[in-house]
Amino acid sequence: MKNILIIFLISFSSISLIGQEFQAQAFYKTQTAMDLGSWGDRMSAEQKKAMKERMKPFLEPVYILTFDKTKSIYKQEETLDAPGSGGGRGWGRMMAASGGPVYKDVVSKKSLQSTEFMGKKFLISNDQDNIKWVMQNESKMIGSYLCFKATAQVKKPKTMTSAWRNAEKDSKKSNENNNNLENDNNQTNTKAEKLEEVVVNAEIETITAWYSPQIPVSHGPAEYGGLPGLILELTNDRTVMLCTKVVMNPEKRIDISEPTKGEFVTKGEFENIVEVKVKEMRDMWRGQRGKSSRRN
Repeated sequence: MKNILIIFLISFSSISLIGQEFQAQAFYKTQTAMDLGSWGDRMSAEQKKAMKERMKPFLEPVYILTFDKTKSIYKQEETLDAPGSGGGRGWGRMMAASGGPVYKDVVSKKSLQSTEFMGKKFLISNDQDNIKWVMQNESKMIGSYLCFKATAQVKKPKTMTSAWRNAEKDSKKSNENNNNLENDNNQTNTKAEKLEEVVVNAEIETITAWYSPQIPVSHGPAEYGGLPGLILELTNDRTVMLCTKVVMNPEKRIDISEPTKGEFVTKGEFENIVEVKVKEMRDMWRGQRGKSSRRN
């Protein structure tokens, strides 16, 4: 109850900072734990260290959240690639990246992420109401901002690595059950049901947010938001997003407009597309490796 009163007083005193033409930028330093899946089991410590160094630009990017009172756009800061950093670009981005720019409108509750997968552009819709925040009785300072803690349980997002791992599990189960399948039709149906089960029964993770009512907007990094103040720090199972700088009313205004290019899909539909494509890639790779082994 005490924290609620403090939040109300801070928010009320900060409303005057949000003028009609208000715009701001928040810079987030992110750090994602490397997940090599089954590949990591076959790597030496030296190989893992080298891979981590090569993937560092993709595991620790800086993002900029540009926002006004009701709309925001979250995108990666543009940087020049260092010489010799091109190796691993494709798999590095697919394994570590969280996708393209995220647009949010807190009034219409619309959240769209622009991304490209296998040469095709998508607009991924996220449901902002699916995050049920629980306010915690904790506070701390982030820079000069007093922040309060909130937690929520959400579905763990799919990555290329997790999709590949699920494909391996699906393949092993399929091979074990092949002798019990009556015909090819039953085999196809069983695989489809297993793939659907992987998508529906997604793992749950706890996310922790630290938000500041001193900046009374309901924005945050990536697809997160919906709290009575800007989220300055957010942590999930693999990634930490920490705001290192906030610039109020920058000299050059930035357009915050809804993206329109790409096929419109829900987050679940996109994860299903990724799951299927990764399985196809894995089966193709295993087939090519098998042919090579037979020739030798």
